[in-house]
Amino acid sequence: MSANLKYLSLGILVFQTTSLVLTMRYSRTLKEDGPRYLSSTAVVIAELLKIIACIILVYKDSKCSLRALNRVLHDEILNKPMETLKLAIPSGIYTLQNNLLYVALSNLDAATYQVTYQLKILTTALFSVSMLSKKLGLYQWLSLVILMAGVTFVQWPSDSQESSSKELSAGSQFVGLMAVLTACFSSGFAGVYFEKILKETKQSVWIRNIQLGSFGSIFGLMGVYIYDGELVSKNGFFQGYNKLTWIVVVLQALGGLVIAAVIKYADNILKGFATSLSIILSTLISYFWLQDFVPTSVFFLGAILVIAATFLYGYDPKPAGNPTKA
Repeated sequence: MSANLKYLSLGILVFQTTSLVLTMRYSRTLKEDGPRYLSSTAVVIAELLKIIACIILVYKDSKCSLRALNRVLHDEILNKPMETLKLAIPSGIYTLQNNLLYVALSNLDAATYQVTYQLKILTTALFSVSMLSKKLGLYQWLSLVILMAGVTFVQWPSDSQESSSKELSAGSQFVGLMAVLTACFSSGFAGVYFEKILKETKQSVWIRNIQLGSFGSIFGLMGVYIYDGELVSKNGFFQGYNKLTWIVVVLQALGGLVIAAVIKYADNILKGFATSLSIILSTLISYFWLQDFVPTSVFFLGAILVIAATFLYGYDPKPAGNPTKA
């Protein structure tokens, strides 16, 4: 049963990661009549959907009892305000990160975004060393060097990029690159901070996600008011929403839940396989379907290095002299 859940969660992760990148990119570049949907409002709706999903999961863990659900939410959230407030920091960072992903995919093709975003492996490792006193082995440090080299090759300018710069300006590409790099740092810090909190307390992942989502909704609404308040008052909160927009929102909400499931049921090697497969799928679909990306030999070299680094980072060699049990 656990093996089935492991591969099911990883399969869903591949589907969610690939689908989110491609649909988000497509939704931000699709030309339609009327105003385009606001990414700030999409982030808020995704947080609300995540809260609802986590409440349903807690309800299921409470043996489908509303009284038990109410008691758990009251005891674990309202009666522990300091524990709840600890989630305000990663929640604010995650909200910033989710908004940055929309900016990145509005200015970068899906394939380049997917590979560059794997720099979060580097930032996560560095924050793990500094905040959790985690020790990395030789394979982990080597994988980080390979990762940096791979991402450098992916971003290496080519003739095809120069020819497409007329459609996508160098300025917008720079904005997209800065957005994804900032998202990598925010993802690394928030992820390690969240892991630190989970290790220090016994609350369930679903309760923690409800707390994250609650703060995320508040921060998200503040962002809507500050940056898009005028547009919302003019055209409404759900301006520009269509079926594709709702698919993007649902996929983004699903992301946090899938990662939680992967952490619970899978391991780093299989997670690396899922991430690598997602990169390959995103590249192929970006080329054949979206037609906004022309891969070069240098890009392929960089992508292969990133995929290899992803596998190597999760590689855990068995100590010598440990016989395998029959």
